[in-house]
Amino acid sequence: MSAQSLAMNNGNNGHSEQRRVIVCAGTGCVASGSYKVFQALVEQVRAAGLPVVTEFRPEHEAGAVRLNKSGCQGFCQMGPLVTVLPENLLYTKVRLEDVPDIVAETLVGGRVVNRLLYVDAATKKQCRGVEEIPFYQRQQRFVLRSCGTIDPESVDEYVHQGGYAAAKKAYLQMTPEQICQEITRSGLRGRGGGGFPTGRKWEAARSQPEGKKYVICNADEGDPGAFMNRSVMEGNPHSVLEGLMIAARAIGADETLIYVRTEYPLAVQRMRTAVKDAEARGFLGDNAFGSGRPLRCEVMEGAGAFVCGEETAMIASIEGQRGMPRPKPPFPAQSGLWGKPTIINNVETLAHSVRIINEGAEQFRKLGTAASPGTKTFALTGHVANTGLVEVPFGTTLREVVFDIGGGITDRRGKVTRDGFKAAQLGGPSGGCLTRAHFDLPLDYDSLRGAGAMVGSGGLVAMNNKTCMVAIARFFMDFTQRESCGKCVLCREGTRQMLALLDDIIEGRATAETLDLLQKLASAVQKGSLCGLGKTAPNPVLSTLRHFREEYDAHVFHKHCPSGQCKALAKLSIDPAKCKGCTACAKKCPVHAITGERKQAHTIDQALCIKCGVCADTCKFEAVLGV
Repeated sequence: MSAQSLAMNNGNNGHSEQRRVIVCAGTGCVASGSYKVFQALVEQVRAAGLPVVTEFRPEHEAGAVRLNKSGCQGFCQMGPLVTVLPENLLYTKVRLEDVPDIVAETLVGGRVVNRLLYVDAATKKQCRGVEEIPFYQRQQRFVLRSCGTIDPESVDEYVHQGGYAAAKKAYLQMTPEQICQEITRSGLRGRGGGGFPTGRKWEAARSQPEGKKYVICNADEGDPGAFMNRSVMEGNPHSVLEGLMIAARAIGADETLIYVRTEYPLAVQRMRTAVKDAEARGFLGDNAFGSGRPLRCEVMEGAGAFVCGEETAMIASIEGQRGMPRPKPPFPAQSGLWGKPTIINNVETLAHSVRIINEGAEQFRKLGTAASPGTKTFALTGHVANTGLVEVPFGTTLREVVFDIGGGITDRRGKVTRDGFKAAQLGGPSGGCLTRAHFDLPLDYDSLRGAGAMVGSGGLVAMNNKTCMVAIARFFMDFTQRESCGKCVLCREGTRQMLALLDDIIEGRATAETLDLLQKLASAVQKGSLCGLGKTAPNPVLSTLRHFREEYDAHVFHKHCPSGQCKALAKLSIDPAKCKGCTACAKKCPVHAITGERKQAHTIDQALCIKCGVCADTCKFEAVLGV
C-alpha cells in the first residue's frame, strides 16, 4: 500500500473537503489526557467562532469543524495524538496548553504548529502526517484501517463507510455452505495463537446435526504486553460484531457472546454500545436484516484468569464454573457451550472475515504468504524507539518490524543504538525468543514454529543487550505459574518447580544439575500438560536455553550475570578511565557506598553497595560497570 493510500485509510476516507479534527481516545491516549484535550478543542473552536459538529452527519455544514474521538491510532508512545484533516497533519504529545495554538494557528490561520510534529529519530526530519512517518509507511492496515479515524460509538458512521454490508450479504445472499467455503478459500487462520484454519472450524460446526449452536468471540486477551484485541474493540467495535454475525450465519447459530476480560472497561463499554445500536438498527434481534432469522449477542466480562483464554476453560467460565480446561475431543465445534456445537474465534479473526466476505478470498490472499495469508497485528513494546500497535502482512521479517517500523533498539537512557538488539520475545508467555540470527525470518505461523517461537496473540517485546535472558525466562515463568489453574499435576507442580530452579540460578545457588533438571522438567511439562497454557509455558525457558546457553552457564558456573541485572550476582564497579570525578553518582547513592575526590576516579564499597543501579542511571559518562 502506498503512503498516499495509507493516508487515505487513516484519514479523510474520501471526504477531503471536510475540516476535521480527530483526537485519539484509545486507552493509552486517554490515560495521557486526551479526553481533556478533546473537550478543550470543542470549547476553543466554538470560542473562535467556528461551527462545531461532534456527531457524524452524512452531509456536513459548510465551514463546520467536525471534532470526534477515535480509537487507538497506533502510535501509542507519541500520544495524545490529534489528526487534522484535510491537511493530514498528525500532532503528537498534545497537551492542554497546546490546544490554543492548534485552534489559532491551524484551524483559523491555516499554519502548521511545527513543535507538535513528529521528528524521525534517524533522519531528524519533521513529519507532517502518517504518509511521512516511517512507523506508518511500512504498515498495511486493514483490521486497523478505521480504528484511528471513525467514532467508535457511532453506528451511523460505520454504516456510512460500508459497515454491515458483509453481514447483510451473508444473511440475505449467501448460504452457510457458501460462507464456509469462502472463508476456507481465503486461507484465514485463527489470529488468537494456534493458527487453526478458520474455515475448517466453521465447517465442522456447521455440519453438526444439533439445532442449537453458539458463537463466542474470545476477547480475553491476557498476554503481558498485548493490546491488539483491546484496541480493535475500542476503535472499531462494530467490525468485531459484524464478524461475529457472519460466523453465526455460517454455522447456523442464533446466539452469540463476546467474552471480554474485565480489565478492559473501555472495550466492554464500546462493545455493549455497539450491540445496543445494532439491535436498534434491526441488525440484531428477532429478525436480523429482515431475514426472518433471530440473532442475539451478549457481552460478558471474564474473571481475569489467563487460562480462560483457552476455549474449553472459557466455556466453563461462561457456564458459571471455575475456568479450567477439559480434554479434547470432543472439540467445542462438536460439544461446546451447554453441550451444543460452538465455535470460538478471537477479535482479529472475526474482523478479517468481514473483509473476506466483502472483497472475496482471492483479494485477501494477495497479502501474506501461501500458508499464512493476510495481515497480522502486533503490539510492539520493549526497548524500541517507536512502540505501539502495528499491522503488517505475514511474511514481514523481524528486522522490518523492529527497525523499519519500530525505529531501532534503545539503550537504558532511551537513545537509539545501532548494535543494541539482543532478542525479541514473540507470542507472550506462550512464545519464545528470537535472536539476531532470526532478523530475516518471515513472521508467519510455520517459520516461527520452526524457530521455537510462535505468533501467539501478537505480543512482540524487543530487548536490548542489557537484558538478562535468564531473568526474562523467570518473568514469564512467574506469570504462567501464577495463572495455572492447577487441574493437571505437570502444569501445577512443574511450573512451580521450574520457577524455583530459575530462582536458584539468578540468586547464585544453582549447579550443573540445576540446568539439567530444568531442561528435563521443561520438556516434561510441555509434553504432559492438558491445555495450551501448560504445553507452551516452558517455551520461554527452552528458547532462552537454546539461544542464550552461555548466559545460563555464566550464572551457574561463574556466579555472574553478564547483563548485571540479577542483583544477587551483580558487582558494580567504576571504570577509572571513564570516571570524571563529577561526584554525581556519589550524591545520588542512597547508602553512600561511593567515595572519591572531585575530578578523581571514584570507587564503590562492595560491602555497602545494595546494587540498586542508581549510580549507573546517574552517570553521564557510562563509567559504571556491571549493569
